[in-house]
Amino acid sequence: MSYRTHQCGEFSADAIGAEVIASGWTARKRDHGGLVFIDLRDRSGMVQLVIDPDVAPAALAVAQSARVESVLRAEGTVVARSPETVNPNMATGAVEIMVSALEELAPSDPLPFQLDDEGVDESLRIRHRALDLRRDELQRNLHVRFRVTQLIRRYLEERGFWELETPILTKSTPEGARDFVVPARLSPGAVYALPQSPQLFKQLYMMGGCERYYQIARCFRDEAQRADRQLEFTQLDVEMSFVERDDVLDLAEGLYCHLWREIAGVELPQPFPRLTHAEAMLRYGSDKPDLRYGLEISDVSDVVRGSEFAVFKGALEGGGCVRALACPGAASLSRKDLDELAEFAKEWGGKGLAYLLLDLGGEVRSPIAKFLSPDEIAAIVAATGAGEGDAVFLAADQVAIVQRVLGALRPHLAERFELADPDAWSFLYVVDFPLFGWDEDEGRWVAEHHMFTAPRREDEDRIESDPGSVLSEAYDLVINGSEIASGSIRINRPDLQERVFRTVGFSAEEAEERFGFLLRALRYGAPPHGGIAPGIDRTVMLLVGTDSIRDVIAFPKIAGGFDPLTDAPSPASPEQWRDLGLPVPPTPPPAERA
Repeated sequence: MSYRTHQCGEFSADAIGAEVIASGWTARKRDHGGLVFIDLRDRSGMVQLVIDPDVAPAALAVAQSARVESVLRAEGTVVARSPETVNPNMATGAVEIMVSALEELAPSDPLPFQLDDEGVDESLRIRHRALDLRRDELQRNLHVRFRVTQLIRRYLEERGFWELETPILTKSTPEGARDFVVPARLSPGAVYALPQSPQLFKQLYMMGGCERYYQIARCFRDEAQRADRQLEFTQLDVEMSFVERDDVLDLAEGLYCHLWREIAGVELPQPFPRLTHAEAMLRYGSDKPDLRYGLEISDVSDVVRGSEFAVFKGALEGGGCVRALACPGAASLSRKDLDELAEFAKEWGGKGLAYLLLDLGGEVRSPIAKFLSPDEIAAIVAATGAGEGDAVFLAADQVAIVQRVLGALRPHLAERFELADPDAWSFLYVVDFPLFGWDEDEGRWVAEHHMFTAPRREDEDRIESDPGSVLSEAYDLVINGSEIASGSIRINRPDLQERVFRTVGFSAEEAEERFGFLLRALRYGAPPHGGIAPGIDRTVMLLVGTDSIRDVIAFPKIAGGFDPLTDAPSPASPEQWRDLGLPVPPTPPPAERA
């Protein structure tokens, strides 16, 4: 038996008069007093079936009893619709199939929700994901995801890259996000780790002479979920030998221009702008700034250095700073709105938020105006570029706190005042990240990117003497304020790698225990190499215009890492625990597992 001569979305006027077979799901059904119309849907689209009791009496009973989402097989003839019944909203809307035989291949139970109901709880949708995946939106998203990976493969293979695999069960080297660990039954008390990235293995490929590697890699991080983060995710992993930073950035830039051209129909301007990390933090308070709008931060510390305003004076005397940004049209904010912004600043670690409101006509309203001279106010306004009708927001504190507060305030105001063009694209490289950062809790230097990132050559001599001043060969690709890719040029000399290990507090013995396999490979000659790892999920999110990563992953988890589809994670049986040589823990109640 044949299930189809055409897919549902393929029927056109060219097929009029043809005897055809179509199979799919019952998307909609309408009974007009014996004449039944069914919209039959498969992956390609929909076509209308007409069941006329005078033409196919046996098919009528099947049509009337079939529920929505039942799977049907229809035989019939393609006919033209009458002019008044043509449906311009369907690709097949000029034709329909006059059914001669109809078979129900698989019945459907009553649905837990209607596919076109946008108010359905997400956990219910995921619990019935096979049904949910039939929605047009998810079908489109998954097709874009397929197209992205298809284009990536072709693009890289044309440039000499090999698609190679790396292990899923590997060594736990905790540094950064928390590993998922897997008990090793054959080695009681020992564990594997699921990879947070294929980082060290792709470096080993370079040391093994493979030169150009890529992988559509599954990665795992045991960390809190967000709208743009899952416990397991997919990234494009790329590594290249005998390259410097610009070689990697040029490759990634060309790839993203190719993706946006082919999928979004957008020609991105090249080259992508670049900002150093220091410049991004100074001007935007963030290492992933959205450049679709202004709201640039200005340092007004020198302007108010002689001010008697206690908040400014205290911050500056304590080695901090005073910075400001102007928001167009924000002078219209009410006192309640301004109080809410002050609370917002406190949520990000600030003590509050000062403001100047520039009314039409030049009058300045502010609780702090009486503490500032006219010249100081004029200088603040000039520094921020504020005009009539705008508001200037000021934060005074330690530099890191001011950056955090204004860096969070900037996109918050942009969303409130709709300053970002939703159809615009802002691509940006952020470069020259610090190699090390000081961890107050642990009282030691830690790697800002990862421990295998190369320092800039001109900074190598200060690794031990002044780690905080050392800049790295790390870089990020930022799109519309989201970090989409991260990468770096790697360390390719064992002596330099050992110096970095010592600086982050690893003894020679500890470094050998954790990373001996890498150090051994480095000692036998490693080419200069580097790479980048764009997130596939986040890239597709941007291309389809959704705010949730779960909309572009076929089988996602929800809050707490819970999977409503399979009820995972679920308790292991006592036999499984004993098999692993582990004590049997108490079984949590279902509410705690969810």
